Amino acid sequence: MSDGAARTPLYAAHLDAGARMVEFSGWSMPLQYSSIVKEHNAVRTAGGMFDASHMGEVELRGPAAIDACERLFTSELRKLSVGRAKYGLMCEPSGGVMDDVIVYRVEEQRYMVCLNAGNVEGDLAWINEHAGSFCEVEDRSADTALIALQGPAAATVLGELVEGAADLPRFACREIILEGETALMARTGYTGEDGFELFLPSVRAESVWSVLVAAGGPLGVEPAGLGARDTLRLEAGLPLYGHELALDISPLEAGLGRFVRDDIATAIGGEALAAERERGSKRCLLGLLPDGAIARQGHDVLAGDRVVGRVTSGTHSPSLGRPVAMALVDAESATAGLSVDVRGRIKPADVTALPFYVRQR
Repeated sequence: MSDGAARTPLYAAHLDAGARMVEFSGWSMPLQYSSIVKEHNAVRTAGGMFDASHMGEVELRGPAAIDACERLFTSELRKLSVGRAKYGLMCEPSGGVMDDVIVYRVEEQRYMVCLNAGNVEGDLAWINEHAGSFCEVEDRSADTALIALQGPAAATVLGELVEGAADLPRFACREIILEGETALMARTGYTGEDGFELFLPSVRAESVWSVLVAAGGPLGVEPAGLGARDTLRLEAGLPLYGHELALDISPLEAGLGRFVRDDIATAIGGEALAAERERGSKRCLLGLLPDGAIARQGHDVLAGDRVVGRVTSGTHSPSLGRPVAMALVDAESATAGLSVDVRGRIKPADVTALPFYVRQR
């Protein structure tokens, strides 16, 4: 781990808990505390707490903020009610994905956008270039910590701190008071489980983390690191920027057409996406079940002896007890009879629908 890696407000808490730290997107982050599988299973059966303070938060404010959001992002946001959130993509003119985001409408003329950690600098420059002249843009990343509380026990644990937390609908948000400071509570997450994300002032991160640890421990809630976060999101079929999403991958190729609104031509990259939607995508994202080996990002996907795509993410699924992978392949080859080249070993791979795992409701 580089000594120059940035530290979140919870860095000391991670060290105190015995976390194994790694560098991720320029940040020193916990990979795991006990084991990836143990933390993964805790989230599926009880709950897990994640430090996501490396993510970026940008606010767009003013009468024209909604126009800026609809130009920047692919989702239908004009009808988004105050107190609701929506997933979307930010694209360049070619239609390739610059980042995937969640947009929160906190007030009538105030939107908060959560950005991926490795993209914050570029995203902010892009947002300022295309929105800064007609709405107020403020980077809140340095002052904002983000704690994700995920799993079946999440509502019970947070309910001890926030009255009515369990009543918050999925993809809704509201401002609350935590440890004497205003925070934003959202029923969103990146694990495939029910849960919440808490955007709060960095100065209150350690105290809120400690309260959650104390409240969640008796229910089996554990701190969880990047390792479990990745296995959980992959089981849930959720994309990761730099894997399923990139400048050379469009939202439609990534299977995210439902987050590309009908009048997409009015957004940056919209003309390219509208044309792709009309003619059909050349590639598509598949779920694969490799037989007897874990396929990793970059491994070739084969139809017979012909390379037809590549694995974007792969792991051993703790919930399913077998290898799983997502792959971007030629649309015409997205059928049965595929295999994966795993370091020179050709392994058959069944095509399966995404997600691999769906929580019991």
